[in-house]
Amino acid sequence: MSADPEQPSSLDPDADDDSLLAECRVETFRAGGPGGQHQNTTDSGVRLTHLPTDISVTARESRSQHRNRKMALVRLRAALQELALSEKPRIPTKVPKREKRERLEAKRRRSELKRRRGKPDLED
Repeated sequence: MSADPEQPSSLDPDADDDSLLAECRVETFRAGGPGGQHQNTTDSGVRLTHLPTDISVTARESRSQHRNRKMALVRLRAALQELALSEKPRIPTKVPKREKRERLEAKRRRSELKRRRGKPDLED
């Protein structure tokens, strides 16, 4: 699959607003909370659901639906950016033979020390 420079990837956080909104379901709702009667009567809250990844973000801070949409886009870009970062797989390491030998010798020394510290045998 070759990457077409004209078509932005759905996980591309640098995609322009229109192409990102085209991949989203946009819902508006009454924001509620402080702000008085204006917020109670207008659908200023915005919820964006990115359909390819099923990531959902909301913005309801402002009384303006346009500002909330911009804020939701910023949050969606941040969520897509976080999703795009992948952790490096852990490479298991092998303990060298010399280190294994030294650990066993230290274990033997410690065991001998503990054995000598115990009560003497009554059979002697």
